[in-house]
Amino acid sequence: MSLSSLLRQSNAEALSLSQQTAQYLRKHASTGISTINIPFLSYPESTDVWLMYEKLLLSCLRTGDDKAAFNCLEKLIDRFGATNERVMGLRGLYQEAVAKDDAALERVLQEYDEVLAEDTVNTPVAKRRIALLRSLSRTTEAIDALTELLESSPTDIEAWTELSDLYLSQNLFPQAVFCLEEVLLVAPNAWNIHAQLGEVLYISAMNGNESSEGRSLAEAARRFCRSVELCDDYLRGYYGLKLTSDRMLSTNPNDTRSTGQVATVDNGELPMLPTAVVRRLNEQATFKLAEITRTSNSSCNVANINAAKDLLNRSTQRKQR
Repeated sequence: MSLSSLLRQSNAEALSLSQQTAQYLRKHASTGISTINIPFLSYPESTDVWLMYEKLLLSCLRTGDDKAAFNCLEKLIDRFGATNERVMGLRGLYQEAVAKDDAALERVLQEYDEVLAEDTVNTPVAKRRIALLRSLSRTTEAIDALTELLESSPTDIEAWTELSDLYLSQNLFPQAVFCLEEVLLVAPNAWNIHAQLGEVLYISAMNGNESSEGRSLAEAARRFCRSVELCDDYLRGYYGLKLTSDRMLSTNPNDTRSTGQVATVDNGELPMLPTAVVRRLNEQATFKLAEITRTSNSSCNVANINAAKDLLNRSTQRKQR
């Protein structure tokens, strides 16, 4: 499990976990032989135990319980050693979290540089360094560092996704699209990445020139279709498909084409979607969004549900005008 995946927990989950830290530490405290430096005998040897320490560490940092986070970090250091790459990454994360100002963060960055000078393939520290560069608004350096990391690890999905996000923050849409396409080469059935690629293409269309807008929207629609094909009832996919098809219909309201060419066009690009197809996609997206928002339960993301309802309401208001 990656650090980023552990960080992708809700505030409620983080708070709940951090409140369990003291109890968990007591439960898994070492026995009477803990003074003997034999970790295998001092602590329960279970992968789940150590993953839980990581989760607790991150949750405590998010909720500001630095002392409990440090206790979890100490447990991991005792078990795996201070030179373990994963532990070094977690230790760096802790130092970043407790840093009082940018000067302290710069010192942490210097420590990362020193570690990487000795071990250039220390991936956890390299990723922490990139994250820190980004938090210090040194985006160009973060992009360069990620590009260098991907040269030695070209199948790192997490790195490609982060690089895409960095390019997107700089309005470098073709580069962001390329990065997500690289992710799909490794994980072709990742429906969330198909939807994310659709979103980047949609944003690119809204910020590009009119001559390229149509094809960017058509490709975005295809990506959203693929995301919901792979994951039925995927709210984000249907939301993107509804948004994109609305835009396509609004820019070509009088287009009556009902068929399209199957073959690619001369420049190798995919053909435009026929308006009749776009209308059917729009109707299906509208129907599915209404169904999902109507049957959603407490486990669904409230903000996403509200955004979907708002999109449906705006669409209804436009039709009534």
